[in-house]
Amino acid sequence: MAEVVLRGFGWRHAGRRARAVRGVDLRIAHGERVLLLGPSGAGKSTLLAALAALLPEDSGQAEGEVEIDGLDPRKARERVGIVFQDPQTQLVMARSGDDVAFGLENRGVPAEDIWPRVDAALARVGFAYPRERPTAALSGGEQQRLALAGVLALRPGLLLLDEPTANLDPAGAAQVRDAITRARDPDTTLILVEHRVAEALPLVDRVVVLEPGGGIRADGPPAAVFAAHGDHLAEQGVWVPGRPIAPRRAVAPPADPLVRARAVAVPGRLAAVDMSVRAGEVVAVTGPNGAGKSTLALLLGGLLAPGSGTVEAFGDPRPPHRWRAAVLTQRIGSVFQQPEHQFVTARVRDELALGPRRVGRPAAEVAATVDELLDRLRLTRLAEANPHTLSGGEARRLSVATALATAPRLLVLDEPTFGQDRRTWIELVDLLARLRDGGHGIVAVTHDDAFVAALADRVHALAPPPRNSASTAPAPDRGRAAEPPDRRRPA
Repeated sequence: MAEVVLRGFGWRHAGRRARAVRGVDLRIAHGERVLLLGPSGAGKSTLLAALAALLPEDSGQAEGEVEIDGLDPRKARERVGIVFQDPQTQLVMARSGDDVAFGLENRGVPAEDIWPRVDAALARVGFAYPRERPTAALSGGEQQRLALAGVLALRPGLLLLDEPTANLDPAGAAQVRDAITRARDPDTTLILVEHRVAEALPLVDRVVVLEPGGGIRADGPPAAVFAAHGDHLAEQGVWVPGRPIAPRRAVAPPADPLVRARAVAVPGRLAAVDMSVRAGEVVAVTGPNGAGKSTLALLLGGLLAPGSGTVEAFGDPRPPHRWRAAVLTQRIGSVFQQPEHQFVTARVRDELALGPRRVGRPAAEVAATVDELLDRLRLTRLAEANPHTLSGGEARRLSVATALATAPRLLVLDEPTFGQDRRTWIELVDLLARLRDGGHGIVAVTHDDAFVAALADRVHALAPPPRNSASTAPAPDRGRAAEPPDRRRPA
């Protein structure tokens, strides 16, 4: 078991003026299960990182005190286990059993005890495969359950879960929540950060809400917190259960196709696909884990050459992957599934200016574009920050803003709502709706059912991968349950 105490805790990342979190006074008793809420950027992940001793002294400035059972977190590392948003950041071995054993070996657990503890941890999370199962052959939900098993095998007194279902389709997310329920030890203290509030509530008995300006806004049983603060929390961006969002329907029918894929395929990653995207429509690409949604996004965005088939766009006789970079960025803007993979500068402002500068826009126009995007995507206060210090939601908004910086006619977005709180989610959906109604075409790879319901004009569902290819498939991308292909939404 582990007791957590924070007294006036705060943290400022190096190079940032504003603190990521400040003024937090909190006590979590042994065995409590806490859901940590707050708008995007309120400091939830930073607080978990502090408890896991993952904030090096040379990476920022701390204030206040953090204790785990009366110890500095750096002296209590063996009492703490953390599971991150993306399981691939935690899986280090090629075989599933070896991955769970890795941490035990590092801790010096006697050899005769390792495999019994590995098997027990895999059983606790409902892992359905033998130890020899290749980690690359697992779906997103299975990878996350394996990462959870690796942490549970260490028998932590404090279990930290940082958006453990954020990257998963609904089926995979349900598997992970079920694994958490099955694996939960009544003596283990649990702190969970999760945007899917309604689904997370059965896992916890207490809700703590961080105030963006510092301190704690609310603390107590979930029903009492939402009854007393629900309206205010929803306005701030918390996904308070029971508050549906109205759909944004297109104001006009779509126009001519901007991009068309014919029998496009990549061996081992994507089976043959036919689809088109027209000006003035949003097409949601869905499908089960490993179906190749992210691969399709790269093909449509001109960032990957097809193994077979063709991609045609904007009436150009050349396929998009053969266009010059300046031409591509002015026609098609892409947002990757992992936003940090597309950041190449040390400042948010410079990241936004990079595209317009490369296509030869005048300096005054570049500056005006950057200021507009900073304002539209709620990034103004982060203009001088390093993109790699942003929260998950902030990084996603920056990646969308960089795609918009050269005013492309077609947007290809891979998980555009990842990590967004309710307020920024609505603002992003409204922005994309305005772009669609202004004649832009939008492709959105997504597992976000609410996003599909609110914005998609059509749904193109990819088929599941062949079952016999699982052992050789690369690490899968993530999606939602399959639907009938290319299903048009009702008006």
